[in-house]
Amino acid sequence: CCRSTLRETVWACPCSAGFCIAAFAQGTDQGRDLSKYADDSFGEDDKYHVETPYQTVSVSQVRRNAKIKNVIVLIGDGMGLEQISTGWTLNGGHLNMDNFKYAGYSRTYASDRLVNDSSSGGTGVSSGIKTKYGYIGVDDDGNPVPSLLHYAQSLGKKTGVTVTCRINDSTPADFVCHSTDRHEEEQIASQYIGCGVDFLSGGGLKFWKERSDGRDLVEEMKKDGYTFVDDLEGVRSFKGDKFLGLFAPLDMDPVLDRGPVLRETARKAIEVLDNKKGFFLMIEGSQIDDWAHRNKVGYMAEELFEFDKIIGDVLQWAEKDGHTLVIVTADHATGGLTLIDGSLENREVKVHYSTKGHNGIVVPVFAYGPHAEDFVGVYENAELSRRIHALMK
Repeated sequence: CCRSTLRETVWACPCSAGFCIAAFAQGTDQGRDLSKYADDSFGEDDKYHVETPYQTVSVSQVRRNAKIKNVIVLIGDGMGLEQISTGWTLNGGHLNMDNFKYAGYSRTYASDRLVNDSSSGGTGVSSGIKTKYGYIGVDDDGNPVPSLLHYAQSLGKKTGVTVTCRINDSTPADFVCHSTDRHEEEQIASQYIGCGVDFLSGGGLKFWKERSDGRDLVEEMKKDGYTFVDDLEGVRSFKGDKFLGLFAPLDMDPVLDRGPVLRETARKAIEVLDNKKGFFLMIEGSQIDDWAHRNKVGYMAEELFEFDKIIGDVLQWAEKDGHTLVIVTADHATGGLTLIDGSLENREVKVHYSTKGHNGIVVPVFAYGPHAEDFVGVYENAELSRRIHALMK
């Protein structure tokens, strides 16, 4: 493996991914809007090529009527069918998502807008209600509503959330917190104190330790029995019961820079949460959305590849367990991505983005495990949540 900083033109050769790509970056950018991996000679269009695809897994279907002990929900933020099709082409016609025999479609609109955001979209999936744009874990009147994670806690199950965005950003907060304003990030972060979630991992350390009220939420979590981790070695060596991982001041770096943080934390979360009563775990591929917003197909594809590898890990574990329902979906689609050309044989695409915002198409729902057939059809995102709720025992 050899790669220098993204402050200059580099060849990136990540051994674990098994492919080499050219990356062209802007060294002066302080945010997440780094330059694209792809050659940009088509104006607003973009193209991308993968030299060597990664290997996917194959799993057998488990007994349909087995008891569901565990539920794992994987959310590809901004991941519509168009992002999946682009990733499938770039990996030579193979994704771990191909293992799902049961699929449906989720309508994602908010209660007050046709095209939603992650707050209202995630609340639909987490809590079984449609709510207003920008609302987190509350109904239209601002009243807190319980999520699937809260329901799992009431059943005595362990719970976890792992993401690459700020842990107090919309999608993870939709499962734990309540707010009528997604931008009240300090207030949202403070709601994790006493939340009882066993495994928490993401970015956003700034809102835990550099707060305007002077509180140090990390120290408060430590006093509540959590072990604080901020690097991969800490993830791998963790042996306790309560995990708090915060790996960046805001959102994490792109996947080729941050390394396999999400994949490692997802594996560790399953290890920590697995118990006789079962668990609920939400894993988010947060930055599929970020790079679709920026119209960077190369960065978007790499985030989707990592997310799909995690899906492969989860499916292999669920196959052995036999009592785990796995749901893969999205809160919305992003970018108005259109796959306009490319080659399956050469693993390359040419795409066009119609917007830097969200777009309001239906998104897929993939299901694996006991009662996976219950998720076939076309329904509201809130109905997806209600179907999961009905099966959790």
